[in-house]
Amino acid sequence: MGKSKEQAVIDLAKKLGTIRIKDLLDRGIHPEFARRLVRKDILIRSERGLYTLADSEITEHHDFALIGKRFSKGVICLTSALRFHGIGTQLPRKIWLALEKGSAQPRLSYPPISVIRLSGPSFSEGIDEHTIEGVVVRIYNPAKTVADCFKFRNRIGLEAAIEAVRECLHERKATSDEIYYYAKICRVWNVMKPYLEAIQ
Repeated sequence: MGKSKEQAVIDLAKKLGTIRIKDLLDRGIHPEFARRLVRKDILIRSERGLYTLADSEITEHHDFALIGKRFSKGVICLTSALRFHGIGTQLPRKIWLALEKGSAQPRLSYPPISVIRLSGPSFSEGIDEHTIEGVVVRIYNPAKTVADCFKFRNRIGLEAAIEAVRECLHERKATSDEIYYYAKICRVWNVMKPYLEAIQ
C-alpha cells in the first residue's frame, strides 16, 4: 500500500512539476508519503509544503514556478518580469510580486520576495500566463512591466525604468502604443512621455 502511495506522489510530481500538500490531500494521500520520498532522495523539499522531483529539470525560472504554485493570484512584475522577458540588465536579488490591495501578506522563507500592491486595472491588466515546470505563472507583459517600472521608480531606480523602456522599444518587445495604453492605466504617462519622446 505504501509503495503504491509513494508511486502516486512521484507520478503527481512528474505531472505537476511542483506539488503542494494540498495537491496530496485532495487525492487522499497523506503528506508523510512525500516526506518519506524526501528521505529517500527522490523528492526535494524546496519550501515548506512544496516538493519537486530530485532529478527534475530545474529551469532558469524555477523560483517563478515556486511562486506560481504558492501564490496563484500573484503576478511576477517589475525587474523580475523584465528578466523573464529578456529586457535590460537588471538582476533582482528578490522576486518582485504584485498582489491585489487587501490580499493577505505572503509568508515565504524561499525564494525571497518583494511585494507591491495594486488595485483595479493597474493590477488586472496586462497579465500573461506562462507554464514553467508544469506550473502556470502569471507575469505582466513587457509594456505593462515598463509602465510599472516608472510607477515604482522610487523602489527600483529611475535608471532601471529608463533602460527598460529603451530596451523594450529597441528589441521590439512592445510598441509605443502598447506602452502608452498601460502608462495611462498606471497613471504615469506624464512621467514617461519625455523619455519616450527622447528615445523615438
